[in-house]
Amino acid sequence: MTGAIIGISLGLLIILSTAFIKSLDKPTFYGLILSGIAFLYVGFTWTDLTAGVTSGLQVIFFVLFTYYGLKTNLYVLGIGYFLHGLWDMAYPYFLSSSLLPPQYDAFCISIDFVMGFYLVAVQYRLRNKLRL
Repeated sequence: MTGAIIGISLGLLIILSTAFIKSLDKPTFYGLILSGIAFLYVGFTWTDLTAGVTSGLQVIFFVLFTYYGLKTNLYVLGIGYFLHGLWDMAYPYFLSSSLLPPQYDAFCISIDFVMGFYLVAVQYRLRNKLRL
């Protein structure tokens, strides 16, 4: 439960802090985070060949997905965060989670979903604002 509370808190802190930095290119910032979190798994799992290769493949997927999101809209980046959260949920069922820090899954799932919901909400608001 502590991991989820920290993940939610950190996600909200990131969202609030970026709101005050007007010159920040927010899509690129959130895209960099999405790509970066994928690399964490490689850092945790490189000692196990199967887990390391699988983690490397998910890095390729999320880097390409992030690039596509940056070229299209925030909906895609938001979906990328949701997909990464699903990766976090599925990981222990396919690979050994003993390589990951304690409560990492709860932390990562919660921060992914907070940021994903935020990006989808922002894109929805922008899209509906343009229609007015």
